Amino acid sequence: MSHVPQGYTDVTPWIMSADTNRLFEFMAGAFDADEVARVLLADGSTGHAEARIGDAIIMAFDAPKGVQPVPVFLRLFVEDARQAFARALQAGATDITKPTLLAFGDRVGRIRDPLGNVWWLQQHIEDVSPEELARRWTDPKWIEPMVYVQQSLARALGQ
Repeated sequence: MSHVPQGYTDVTPWIMSADTNRLFEFMAGAFDADEVARVLLADGSTGHAEARIGDAIIMAFDAPKGVQPVPVFLRLFVEDARQAFARALQAGATDITKPTLLAFGDRVGRIRDPLGNVWWLQQHIEDVSPEELARRWTDPKWIEPMVYVQQSLARALGQ
């Protein structure tokens, strides 16, 4: 098993957009991007979306109300998220989210580099079937880490 899930690359851009719909329209027109997935929130905004350009996935979501869009978020698949996290801190990064195993089978930690870019350091631990993932989303053992991960980012963005 590779440390990178099938269909993704070591670095996957993640853009907090003022308008994900418009961003995806632009990417489709300019770069032949194909929308792969979209999750709408209760208010109709985009909570998560993915588009493929060539062999890369570009991910985006709408900036929450009252939050300025962030110029660059990057997701980097690594072999050991804890080690990469520690090394990033030693190199001058600041801690956003401690490496945390999430229901979908990845360990995720987040840091902000000295220039303000936010990096997701992500380690693929296991392949999780759709049935198992659905079960995990109802289990507090898996819900609590996701809440922590979401809240840590909200704090980092000043929400």
